[in-house]
This record gives sequence, C-alpha cells and structure tokens, in this order.
Amino acid sequence: METGPSAHSFVVPSIRTSSSPELQKHMCPFMLNVVFVLYLAAASACSSPAVEHSPVSGTEERQLPRLDWSSLIPPWLRHRQLGLQAKGQNFMLEDSPFWIFGGSIHYFRVPKEYWRDRLLKMRACGLNTVTTYVPWNLHEPERGKFDFSGNLDLEAFVLLAAEIGLWVILRPGPYICSEIDLGGLPSWLLQDPGMRLRTTYKGFTEAVDLYFDHLMYRVVPLQYKHGGPIIAVQVENEYGSYNRDPAYMPYIKKALEDRGIIELLFTSDNKDGLKKGVVNGVLATINLQSQQELQLLNTFLLSAQGIQPKMVTEYWTGWFDSWGGPHNILDSSEVLETVSAIVDAGSSINLYMFHGGTNFGFINGAMHFHEYKSDVTSYDYDAVLTEAGDYTAKYSKLRDFFGSLSGTPLPPPPDHLPKMSYEPMMPSFYLSLWDTLKYLEEPIKSEKPINMENLPINNGNGQAFGYVLYETTIASSGVLSGLVCDRGQVFVNTVSIGFLDYKTTKIVIPLIQGYTVLRILVENRGRVNYGNNIDNQRKGLIGDLYLDNSPLKNFRIYSLDMKNGFFQRLDIHKWSTLPDTPTFPAFFLGSLSVGPNPSDTFLKLEGWEKGVVFINGQNLGRYWNIGPQETLYLPGAWLNKGINQIIIFEEMMAGSVVQSTDIPHLGRNQYIH
Repeated sequence: METGPSAHSFVVPSIRTSSSPELQKHMCPFMLNVVFVLYLAAASACSSPAVEHSPVSGTEERQLPRLDWSSLIPPWLRHRQLGLQAKGQNFMLEDSPFWIFGGSIHYFRVPKEYWRDRLLKMRACGLNTVTTYVPWNLHEPERGKFDFSGNLDLEAFVLLAAEIGLWVILRPGPYICSEIDLGGLPSWLLQDPGMRLRTTYKGFTEAVDLYFDHLMYRVVPLQYKHGGPIIAVQVENEYGSYNRDPAYMPYIKKALEDRGIIELLFTSDNKDGLKKGVVNGVLATINLQSQQELQLLNTFLLSAQGIQPKMVTEYWTGWFDSWGGPHNILDSSEVLETVSAIVDAGSSINLYMFHGGTNFGFINGAMHFHEYKSDVTSYDYDAVLTEAGDYTAKYSKLRDFFGSLSGTPLPPPPDHLPKMSYEPMMPSFYLSLWDTLKYLEEPIKSEKPINMENLPINNGNGQAFGYVLYETTIASSGVLSGLVCDRGQVFVNTVSIGFLDYKTTKIVIPLIQGYTVLRILVENRGRVNYGNNIDNQRKGLIGDLYLDNSPLKNFRIYSLDMKNGFFQRLDIHKWSTLPDTPTFPAFFLGSLSVGPNPSDTFLKLEGWEKGVVFINGQNLGRYWNIGPQETLYLPGAWLNKGINQIIIFEEMMAGSVVQSTDIPHLGRNQYIH
C-alpha cells in the first residue's frame, strides 16, 4: 500500500520528561490561588515553514520563500497529471492503488508552535493523510477583512504537513459543523433579518463568493496537480442532514471548480443525511462510529453511486462534551475493532479526531434540540492524542495496526513535551465589572434592545463573541420577561437577583423605591453548529424586554467582547488592590513567574464558579463548576520566561458578600482527560 509523500529525514530532540509531583490541594488564607498541574507530555515544537503568495486585498501577510516540493516526493510522482482518482472500487494516485489512512487535526485548535509535534505523531502512527476543516468565521471576522496569520496560517499548516510526509484533505465548507460557533459561519451574516444560511439565498451566496475568492487563491497552488499535498477537497459538510435547497450543493461544487479546484471532490454524510447528500459527479463518503452502521451505509452507497471506492471520512474516535453533561469516552479496544473492520471491508478511513485540541476563546459551538447545550472549552474528544498532545492507549493500538499494513518501518514516535507544575498564583488586583464600564467606549443608546450581531460596532459587523450588558431605568417592581440568548444575569443596581435563559423566561423584580438601574449581563455561550435552527442564532436580548407586559425603553448597551482592545483600556493604574468584600462580577489580575523553560500546564479552578481566563492576552476559554471539564489547558508556548499576566473574569458570585479569606482558592488536581 502506498503511503504519504516521502519526507525529509528528521531528528526529534530528546527531551527529559519531568516526573509528576504528588498532586495536592493547597489551602492558602488571604489569597486567591491559581495552581498549575503537572502531567506527562509530548514532543518539542518547531516553527513551521511559511508560504509565499501574491498580495491579497485586505490582508497584511509576510513574504517568505515557498518550499521546494521536488525533494519531498518519490520519482514516480515527479510528473503529476492524474491526481487522486476513483477507479472502480479503488482509489488511484497516478497509476498506483492508494489507501487513505487519515486523521483530523484542526490547525485553529492547536497552538502553531505545536503543529509539528502533532503531525509527527500522526506520521509515526502510520497515517498518511491529515484532514482539516477551514473556519470561515475565524478567517473573515469582519466582512472583507481576512486573517490568515498565526494560528490561522492555513498555508503554513499545509506545507508543514507535506514536509513531514503527509497528504492533505481539505474541508473548506463554507459550513463545517466541527462543534464550532455557528458551524464556522460568520455571525455578521445574521445581521440580515431574512438570512437563509446554507442555501442559494443571494445574501449568503454573495458572501460565500467573496470568501471563496480569497480562500481559493491561497488553496489552489497547494493542490496535488500543482505540486502540493492537497489530494481531495470536500464539498460543504453533511448537507444531507440539512437539505433546505436542492440548488445549493451544485452551487458549492461549481464555486470550487470555477476558482481552480481540480482535485477529487467528495461529500460526507452521517446515516441521517446520506440519502439526501449525494451530489452528481461527486464521490459520496460516510461518517459513523459503529460497525453496525458500516454495512448499512456501504450498501446504500453501492445502490446510490455504483462501484466506487469506499471511504469513511469521519470515524468518530470519541465524542465532544457539553457543560453539565458526562465526559464521553470510547474504549480503545472498540476503536481498534471498528477501525480494523472498516479497513477489512475495503474502505479508506479518516480518524475524527486524531487530535482534537482546544476551543480557545469563545469559539465553541452548541446543540439545541430538546434543550440548549453548549460545548466545553476542551475539544479533547477522547481522541487518539489528548488535548495536550499526549499518547493514549488508542494511539498504541492503532500504531500497531497501521504499522502492520505498512511496507516499511514507521518512524519512531516523538518524545514527550514536558509539563510543569507552577506555584499557586495570588491575584493582587481587582476591578468590578461596574467600575470597568467607565473605562470602556461610550455605551450604545437605543430605544429598544439590540441583539449582539446588530450592534453598530466593529466597522458595522456587530459583535461575534463574549458578553453584552444592557441597562435601563425602572421605577417599579413587577415581572420581568423576555427572550435572552443564551444566559442573562439580572441585576437591580449592582445586586444580582437571578438569571434568564431558555428555561427561565420570567423573573420577579423586588419592591424598589424611586428610579433604579436594571441591568442584564448576557453571555453568548456558543451558537448552534448542527441542526435545522442555525438561522435563529442571534445572541443577546432578542426583541423587547417587558416589565409586567409593558416593553422597557431607552437602553444603554455595552459591548464586552473581551478582545485585546478591551483589556488595553484597563491599564494597571485603573485596578484596585483586592478588597475584603469584592463585588461580583469582577476581573482579577495577577502574575505568574516562569523559569527559563516555559512548559505546558493545566489550570485548576477549584471553588470558582463560572468565567473566563486570559494569560498574556490569550483567551484560554471558559470554566464552569458544573463540569465535566475541571481544568483549562495552558500551552507552554503561550508562556514567557519571567512574568506572565493572568486575568480571571468571574461572573457567578455576584451580590454575595465574601471575605477575602473565604474566596475560593484554585487548588491542584488532575486534568479531567
């Protein structure tokens, strides 16, 4: 069986793995403790090669030399003409039979400094292809403004995969699901009240056309027939489960081809959508987790498209977690049995996920069928590698399996990257949310509430992520009601009186005297990424807010996106020392001292309730004591030698009087995964 493109030989640095200390909880009076937990780890990170391209309007990109492909491929592939083809029941690469043994890694969920480590581990597992989604919402955060820098440097990721000896399958959407906010679609699309996502609605296709113009300009030179590693491109994603517009999938297919995509096109669908997901002239593939589904779906494929190569584009090696739910796991022996059955059935396979990574920031998605459930920060997925890139029992078993199919010895697995346990961190400074407001931009004034996406900010693109604070004045008590998406904490002046969400749509405002400020702090917990209700994912206050059935008027609206610009307004002179009785919600500021070799760690937030953590300007993501996630992954690549700034936004303890000695500490504990 042919495998990946021949790569340069490489030497993996030998890194001493530090021993794991006894994990303890430290009760430290008069402080808030931040504790970093030590674990075993994975291999060294190196910078990835960059790419040269012509300037593209609206971007600021560096110009670096393009990689010379000639040394990365065997002689029989030097003259590329045919690419990956579907011939009968086999895939062919040029004139040779080819099996796709792939795994999914999402570059945007892994620090760029660790891409090499994760890809080397994939290659050492016996896989020959990496698959990745491309998130439109991250690459075009504002209409016409594109970002392919840093962790979003798609070209660098593709080139690095080729250097290591991996082919690439690209899944550019525009919709990708992927448990990411709105399935990877930009929230600014929802400014249009008539928007119909994933259809040929003009407002949607015009936006897709502009995005594809820019994206495919970058992708086309990286295709196999142009000397690159991309051997196949997916047309949309699981559209059979949505199926709102029969003209939509032919439109996406043509949009790709018109912009120069010349490699094999394919679709992928699960059992619920396969019958409606087949597109003329495009290879249909399947997504599944059980052996029982395998025979059923292969039988349908045979009837729908005749004798074609079989491909499981997503074999789910685990599953994602939702806040308040269980931690999902899948036994390694079951994974091995199913993978073996898929290959024995003559099917190529892609492991989804090989390495899941992290929903850094606010990018996580959600599900909303019977009830709303948002995804946790970790995208560990119980995958072949852990969230931090560590080996698992699945890795060992699958490496043995794929190694038995390889005609040559597999490269050795890279050494572990070190982990470090740091001393508890005591935040020294504090700033209540209410004191923060005076340092922000002037609030938006509106007669009625405005949803997050339609706020007149960010060059007319609204707000994508984070929180929004709504204020108005009331003169009486009563029953407050309205549609809050997703979760709104209600305050009378600065006193918290409860929450409004999908389950609780009314709350009693207590008896008050005179005019009082009514405040609602609304969190976007993540837009739905899968299902039929993606058109209805606007966040904040939706429509009018009522007091005893009378609509309230004259709102002041603060955008709390918590991006870097937000925190730049809060310089050190604006913070206070930690008081005896903090008022919540609040920001806490502290520093972490790191030695000469910053290493990965895990932040354990024991006793805290709900909020977000930032370090050196990087948003690590949300924490919530309802679980199942108990820690936040902190990559050593984001730590500096010396002093590191940590900011914690805690929202849940509002209105309570807590002595500083009673403020919950952050203790040591094991990472949940």
